[in-house]
Amino acid sequence: MSVTRVLANARIVDPSRGLDETGTVIIAGGRIASAGAGALNQGIPEGAEVIDCTGKVVMPGLIDGRVFVGEPGAEHRETIASASHAAAAGGITSIVMMPDTDPVIDDIALVEFVMRTARDTASVRVFPAAAITKGLAGREMTEIGLLKDAGAVAFTDGRKTVASSSVMRRVLTYARDFGAVILHETQDADLADAGVMNEGLFASWLGLPGIPREAELIPLQRDLLLARLTGGNYHAAKISTAMSAEAIARAKDEGGNISAGVSVNHLSLNENDVGQYRTFFRLSPPLRREEDRLAMIEAVRDGIVDIVVSSHDPQDVDTKRLPFADAAVGAIGLETLLAAMLRLYHNGDLPLMRVVEVLSTAPARLFGLEGGTLKPGAPADLAVVDLGEPWIVREADILSRSKNTCFEGARLQGRVLQTLVEGRTVFLA
Repeated sequence: MSVTRVLANARIVDPSRGLDETGTVIIAGGRIASAGAGALNQGIPEGAEVIDCTGKVVMPGLIDGRVFVGEPGAEHRETIASASHAAAAGGITSIVMMPDTDPVIDDIALVEFVMRTARDTASVRVFPAAAITKGLAGREMTEIGLLKDAGAVAFTDGRKTVASSSVMRRVLTYARDFGAVILHETQDADLADAGVMNEGLFASWLGLPGIPREAELIPLQRDLLLARLTGGNYHAAKISTAMSAEAIARAKDEGGNISAGVSVNHLSLNENDVGQYRTFFRLSPPLRREEDRLAMIEAVRDGIVDIVVSSHDPQDVDTKRLPFADAAVGAIGLETLLAAMLRLYHNGDLPLMRVVEVLSTAPARLFGLEGGTLKPGAPADLAVVDLGEPWIVREADILSRSKNTCFEGARLQGRVLQTLVEGRTVFLA
């Protein structure tokens, strides 16, 4: 039987209830029994384990809506188990796993494989997203209804953009009928294929071919029009420019099921971080101008952007320690997601309530998951965080199998001390 736990004297931040107060969280049977200033009105339950959280924050466990994992097919980069351990260290209690695997998660057997492997090996909850098109080829639509029934919580072609407008229209129509959400990363291949970083003066100085901001905007605007036409539930998976944020804002004003996400990398970093051809900063979309980074922060603050993701994308040494233009795209981020976001809290860009909302409550709502809340009766998925504890990101401490972090050597403030899933401790600093 699970032990009743009492997290006492904590600052409780729960956006699902608009709650930010000092109080107590009581966990019984793997669920939240009570959380708030009045939680101990009936006294401490007999036999309970009491943890003093004075000076610490208790928040709902984070839900990372965009995580790439190597399993199946590239387990040397990341397994479901190793990704889950890295997630737990970052206060993440649920991850949505992208279908970019080998084979692609485009049929029921692969969805069931991910769920079964997660049950057997993962320390956090793992929810598979299935492919929009078979083999991520952008041509033939997958069986959305059957995949959703099998356990897929969303549909996406991962790193790829569906070029065909007719295929995207059909996908959005079917998704609407099955109540499914379509996640789409937009990048016009004709404009972007030759580029390796943001187009602009800095790319010219480095002698690197650039990717214009319009490469993201053009397919995004098409998608927003198709979402309005079909009534489908559309989520722009990873926007990075002020122009994209403006397009999302207009689409939301016009109505429809529109939402958007942004990578924490594009809130924390800009094109100047590429520096001396640092390949860990080769990302998709590329790191943009400082003006775009500030626009992304404003979009998060104003609710134009709904969720923030790590876009955890493990790559090994052989594919990263190459000339910048030849290096693989992507960076890991599970372990640094919260701490990187807390930079924006510490410098006054975002209130803590909004930080927790975009990392936990809003993703739970988008994907229809149980978590993201400390309401009584909810699963006891939560994180205990010291907002003030400084730490340095060191390769030796990274739990992910891959070490390609954008934050190597970074000095961060705010550390996860304990992560619980269904009341069980899955990480303890």
